[in-house]
This record gives sequence, structure tokens and C-alpha cells, in this order.
Amino acid sequence: MGHPVLRAPASPVPDPTAPEIQTLVRDMVETMDDADGAGLAAPQVHVPLRLVIFHVPADREESDEGSDAGDEDSSVPLTILMNPVIEPLTEEQDMGWEGCLSVPGLVGAVPRFTKIRYRGVTLGGAPIDRIAEGFHARVVQHECDHLDGILYPQRMTDLSLLMFREEMKHGAPGAVEDEDVDDMEAEAS
Repeated sequence: MGHPVLRAPASPVPDPTAPEIQTLVRDMVETMDDADGAGLAAPQVHVPLRLVIFHVPADREESDEGSDAGDEDSSVPLTILMNPVIEPLTEEQDMGWEGCLSVPGLVGAVPRFTKIRYRGVTLGGAPIDRIAEGFHARVVQHECDHLDGILYPQRMTDLSLLMFREEMKHGAPGAVEDEDVDDMEAEAS
């Protein structure tokens, strides 16, 4: 938090198929996997480009209230999304716990739209146009905020719900169940 690349809007990816973009994506996937996260944005690895990666395991989506838990497969495979545009499809927002590698050791309750549409292009330059709800929508919004120089504490409406992750595990007021603490990071970026 505070690094200049995290505070400024990122530039569009000029050529999604360029070799340097492919290398960047490989490095970002490795970083996300090492952090056991659900997503990562290029500015978090100090590259000011409009590129995010994310995935949503089926067990995570099913554990979210209001998600598509009834769907047979609500997982979202690894997605590479460049030059994204997000459109809220409802005014309804849900409060959820988020963490971020750019704000290490902290978690906070953040309001996010419950249903969105996002568009962009893949690593191969193909268009992506998806509807997302629940945790999937939360991850996409969190990651795309990084592209506009916004970190999750800037979205919080009640800063008394910003706390050290370790304190949440010890039963801080407003905390979630202990087993949910390890899964709460909307993305571990």
C-alpha cells in the first residue's frame, strides 16, 4: 500500500498476444498460486497494465450466501482478463470480508455489487463477456479496482471493520467463524 503503481490508473494492454504479456501472465499465475489466492492484478506486481487473473473454486462459490450454490458447477477456471469493463447489473450490494497482498496482514468488510457483467479480452485476444454473482463478482470487482488505483480499504464504509487478520482469528467483534478466516480473502493479492 502506498506504492505509486498501486495508486494510479493502469494503461490498456496494447497487444494481448505479445510475448512479454504471456511472460507476465505466467509470472502472475505463479505468484497467485504461491499466495494461495483467488486473483491478482498486474499493478500488484508493479506492472501498470489493465490485466487481471483470477479463478473461483466451486467450494468457495458454494459457501457464499446468495451464490449459484444450486448450480452443478459454479467454479470459474483460471481467467486472464485484459482491458476489462465492469457493469453493475443491480444496485444491490453485499458486505463481505476481503484481504489483499497489497495490504498484508489486514482484512476488512467491503460492500460490492452482487451481480455484474464484465467484458474484456483473453490472452489470445478473444473477447470475454460474462455475468458474475456472489464471490465471482466480488473477486472481479476487487481485482479491477487495482486497475484504477483503488485498494479495498478505500471502498469500506465502516473502518471499524478493518482489522489484523490474526485478531479476527481470535474472535474480534464482527469477526466471522474461524474456519472462514482462511477463505475470506476475496483474492489474496
